[in-house]
Order: sequence, then structure tokens, then C-alpha cells
Amino acid sequence: MDAAVKSLTYRFRMNDGRQRDFVVRLRRPRLDLETSPRTEFPAWTALEFNKCPNCPLKPKDTPRCPVGVSLIDLVDLFKDCLSTEIAEVTILCDDREYRKTGGVQFGISSLMGLYMATSGCPVIDKLRPMVLTHLPFATLEESTYRSLSMYLVAQHLRHRRGEEADWDLKELLACYEGINAVNKAFIQRLHSVAPKDASANALVNLDCLAGYARFSFQKNYFDKLEEVFFPYFATPSPG
Repeated sequence: MDAAVKSLTYRFRMNDGRQRDFVVRLRRPRLDLETSPRTEFPAWTALEFNKCPNCPLKPKDTPRCPVGVSLIDLVDLFKDCLSTEIAEVTILCDDREYRKTGGVQFGISSLMGLYMATSGCPVIDKLRPMVLTHLPFATLEESTYRSLSMYLVAQHLRHRRGEEADWDLKELLACYEGINAVNKAFIQRLHSVAPKDASANALVNLDCLAGYARFSFQKNYFDKLEEVFFPYFATPSPG
């Protein structure tokens, strides 16, 4: 096993017997996605093709959308697949194995999030640290908690480096609004290339997770967390 590479395998087994493995290789320590060399790219991967409104990249420097390039094989395989088609999805990691049977969109969604977060997109890149503890098929609550934990660790690391830390989470909503803008634009990109809805709906699922987190941070999420974090308080909350 190559210690310099974090490897995960997503295995899709469809009801009709088809099986396809996607091996995701991430170079440590930055968890950069390893992609196969290509000489030709689909037109929909061009940076200017349904370009995200908040994309900071320039075509002369980056002619291809990093997210698009990372998703070529995944989109190609499932472009004629409905999101409701049933599949058994198995994820093989270094230390454990996950398995779920259900609509194929949920397996695609989990794999798509992994690709997007490590693709090099400067907006989605803020989610890269979550790949350290990649959790397939995460619930809304799990995704929200992990997102918040990641952001607070990031602020601690900024503080250690002598940089200003956002302890009040003022920039957290802006971060997720930027991710939402990318998701919405990329959904339109997928609609233009995939006649069936599996890939687009998979990204809709991802955006719902991000949207729920964004909504939770604006409401009483922290009040609810206090109920379980009481061991850390000088004056425990009643309960």
C-alpha cells in the first residue's frame, strides 16, 4: 500500500448485473486528486461552458473546468441512467467498508462530492478537509456537524499561523453561498450533457446537504448543540 496515497474504491453493482469500479486516488498530504492523462476532453468541460458566476478562473490559464474534468468518467457512465435505478454501492476504504442498496443517485452523489472537493476548484476547495474523514451516505445532521467542525478547525489553524480567525463564523455563510452558486451552475452543465437525471439529481442531493447546513447555521443549531456539550460549560445547562 502506498502511504503517500489515500485510496478509495466505489463499486456500483446495478440490478441488471453491470458493475463498475471507480478508484479514487488522492495524493497526500494535500489530498490532490490523481487523474488519468487525456488528449481529448468533452466540450462540456470547457471553463466557459455554463461557467459558474463566481468562478475566479480565467480561460487562458485554466481552459477546462476542474470539476468537469474530475467528473468525466462518472458522468459518461451514468448519462443514460435514471436516478431511481437501484444499485448496490460498496465503498472500500483503507480501514473499513460501506455498503448501501438504493437509488443510484445516492452513490453517485457521495462519489461526486469526493471528486468535486479534490478537483482543484477554488470555490469547492474549501470542503477539501472533509475528505480526511470522508463519510459516504452522510445524513443531513452528520454533514452539518462535520462542516461546522471543519470550519472551526480551519480557524484554529489560521490563528496558529498568525492569521485572523473567524471565530464568530461570519464568513461561513458566504462560503456556503459560493458553493451553492457552483452547484446550481454545474447542475445546468450536467443537464446539457446527460439526457437522464441520475448525475444532475446526485448533485441536487449534494446541494441539499449544503443548503441544510447553511440554513442550520442561521437558526437555532447552536442552541441544540449546547444540550449535548454541557460537560464543557462552567455552569451546566439544566436538563
